[in-house]
Amino acid sequence: MPAHATAARTLLHTTPARLTRSVDTPWVPLGPGRAFKPIRFLSNDRGYVALMRVDPGTVIPPHRHTGEVHALNLEGDRELCSGERIGPGDYVFEPAGNIDTWQAVGDQPAIVLISVFGAVEYLDDDGNVATRFSSRSMEAVYRTYCAANGINIHDLLD
Repeated sequence: MPAHATAARTLLHTTPARLTRSVDTPWVPLGPGRAFKPIRFLSNDRGYVALMRVDPGTVIPPHRHTGEVHALNLEGDRELCSGERIGPGDYVFEPAGNIDTWQAVGDQPAIVLISVFGAVEYLDDDGNVATRFSSRSMEAVYRTYCAANGINIHDLLD
């Protein structure tokens, strides 16, 4: 064990860190051209952390964030409704209440690491909530997909 780890164990009494190996979780379809790879579901429906994959040309429809969102582009490009182009290594902060839409552009899927606090509410043409994704509902989608496809379900709840 490294010396710094021994010192930390001597000084601190903490809950052990929880590792998620993204290779152990599947890409779960969310609709045409969209999938997510769960990393962690936050307890008490506080939010979730996931990789999101969006195929080129796929538009993420208008949605509202009930809490803040942190998004780091890992691969591919996307264009925000403001016209800004986001590429690999670019980070976007979206405050609670933000309503936006975006699309994957270019010739490869956009893969984005997202930390979502609260829920994401997809809106219809009149601005009403049509679909709501929360930590609980995203976990249910993950579990249902794994069960239907014979994939081992990992405990990803914090």
